[in-house]
Amino acid sequence: MKWLDEAVSAGHATTAAHPSRVAVLDAICADRTGPVPVRLLQLSRADDAFVRREVMDLLSSAGARRPWPEAAEAALARLTDPDEEVRRRAAHLVVRAGSHDVALRALGELTEPVVRTALAEWLRGSVAHLQDDPLASVRFLARLQTLSVAAPQQWPPLDRALLADAREAASHLDGVGWRWGRVLYGLGRERHVYALAARLLGDPATRDIGAGLAREACHGWRAAPVELLPLLVRHCERGISPAMAEALTTASISEAAMRIHGALIATVPFTPHPEARRPSGSPTPPYDSATAAAVLRAKPVDTGRLRRAPEIFEALLDAGPLTFRQAAQLYNLTFERPGRMQAVCAPLWLRHAGPTALPRILALMTPHLGDYGVGEYYAEGLARMGRDALPALPSVAALIDRRTRIPVNDSTRDGETMLDERLLAAAISARRAILADTAS
Repeated sequence: MKWLDEAVSAGHATTAAHPSRVAVLDAICADRTGPVPVRLLQLSRADDAFVRREVMDLLSSAGARRPWPEAAEAALARLTDPDEEVRRRAAHLVVRAGSHDVALRALGELTEPVVRTALAEWLRGSVAHLQDDPLASVRFLARLQTLSVAAPQQWPPLDRALLADAREAASHLDGVGWRWGRVLYGLGRERHVYALAARLLGDPATRDIGAGLAREACHGWRAAPVELLPLLVRHCERGISPAMAEALTTASISEAAMRIHGALIATVPFTPHPEARRPSGSPTPPYDSATAAAVLRAKPVDTGRLRRAPEIFEALLDAGPLTFRQAAQLYNLTFERPGRMQAVCAPLWLRHAGPTALPRILALMTPHLGDYGVGEYYAEGLARMGRDALPALPSVAALIDRRTRIPVNDSTRDGETMLDERLLAAAISARRAILADTAS
């Protein structure tokens, strides 16, 4: 098992996609009583704290699908480890590999705040009954879980209890503000979030909690940056804390907030979030009907991709009707599969086929307006159609008018917020183009 010891001590066994990690996880999956898992359980008692941390992570990764009593037992022994990070990871493993009853029993027997907080965090809904726990962080997590499923008449007393515990809970629980914000977002309590953020930001002792709550609100509601940027700026001290800087950065992603409060935010020592720009690519080559026809002759009829499709087909349509083969190529590009190519070719097919194709074209385009991967292209396609896209205006308006951000998938919450802002900007531009063309 020398290779395993070396992989763990070097950190390779917890590095994503590293061959040694794949080998370890495959071995555990194949046989939990085999030499690899047995050695890992032995290494959970290693003298080196780094090794113990790595082992806790590996056992957690491998024990996700079903209970693993031996791993849970090893984790229980590490809940009193001298290294704080080992204790945190062991708490995760106890919940992941053992039963919730085992973890709850440990939570009731232990007194160390870091471990008890970590156990409560990973137990989630199973701690809702611990609202009178002696530790503020456990009480806070229990009340958040209760609030997340509570009826509206239960909100006020839970709100007061959470507010009373927030400052003390933050001494052992990271992310009090964003945790609170996520629950309130799930309940749709937008106006309450703004009032709560103002209260937390106004007290220096809870300012960072308020900043975390404000940032989470900006990730969830489109109007939040406009509402909260003035509050964040007002409570910036000479040295901006990391939590406040993160909240300001997230709020500055909002185009509306920067348009309204840009001068205000310029008064604080802070760099706004950089604007994301789509790569411009190479210059568009000029096409006439002859060069455009030559490009299409070199492509199969069922081609699924065509760089510069708008320029190529527009050059041909400007010169006259498409040939049967060219029309077949445009048809395949438009109707075979959703995506950027469909979005840019749909207006061209409308130009080729005429008004009778409009219902079918709009039925293709409007369902994808909120797609974070290609929605911008569909909005741009509607903009190019101008007044012909007027029947799609309700779909465009629905995307613009929604108060919450469009669900997207990115590696960071700020990245997801930026994607929503880009979809919103594209929809606003499409509406402007459609209405302008209609009025002309």
